[in-house]
Amino acid sequence: MAQAEHTPPEGAAADWTIPQDWDRYTPQEHALWDHLFARQAAMLPGRVVPEFMAGLDILRMTRPGIPDFAELSERLMKATGWQVVAVPGLVPDHVFFDHLANRRFVAGRFIRTPEQIDYLEEPDVFHDVFGHVPLLAHPAFADYMQAYGEGGLRAGGLGAIERLARLYWYTVEFGLIRQEDGGLRLYGAGIVSSYGESIFALDDPSPNRLGFDLRRLMRTRYRIDDYQQTYFVIDSFEDLLRQTVETDFAPIYAELGQEADFDTATVVAEDRIYNCGTQAYARAKEGLT
Repeated sequence: MAQAEHTPPEGAAADWTIPQDWDRYTPQEHALWDHLFARQAAMLPGRVVPEFMAGLDILRMTRPGIPDFAELSERLMKATGWQVVAVPGLVPDHVFFDHLANRRFVAGRFIRTPEQIDYLEEPDVFHDVFGHVPLLAHPAFADYMQAYGEGGLRAGGLGAIERLARLYWYTVEFGLIRQEDGGLRLYGAGIVSSYGESIFALDDPSPNRLGFDLRRLMRTRYRIDDYQQTYFVIDSFEDLLRQTVETDFAPIYAELGQEADFDTATVVAEDRIYNCGTQAYARAKEGLT
């Protein structure tokens, strides 16, 4: 999402954007995208929120090869007024928030190597485009992303970036959503772009699955190096947007500054619990079982 460096690297514009240089992708890179796409597209129906699959169709992302950002942006602009812009990697917070506030989604242009097919630390074009962009064709989610960017610009002046980053992490990256039949579906980009976590997040008894609560979520630390120990479940994109737009975050930041953080696996009495996790996965990774 962001990095400490505040000077654009050589070749980048003042807003950190760079040309995608789509013609420079090799046949091997396009083939790797197609492999990743086919693997996810085969297992996500019935697991991911229907709006995600609809976004793939609206944006014609089922076509082979790494998408051309110019063509993708043209279709996305018609749907919700968003566009996709290439950046050289992680960007400073204020740059990231400003792009979102102006309905521009920043995406890395490189693609992982075959050796990194199941995990890489820095988001690549598959994570950024396959994971994030389909839901930007959904009006309520598109508006939420813009509202988040506007909130980020305000949070910077309040010293609350870390709190707000948790909202992004537990919704945009690793969010679950409740369906009308009571079942849960995936929507977070970090899940839907990961074969392993697409299964783990819904099926494994190990993680907590808790009802979305803004203050609770912003007190909760998260993992950047493995599957999550807690997932938060929203009721709808419209409700997520409403809470974001109608909430005055400044007093919440002040209140939370006086309270201790929750560990990644904590469950408290006030939580709405869909699943109280066994944490067996985390304990096994730490050699405690």
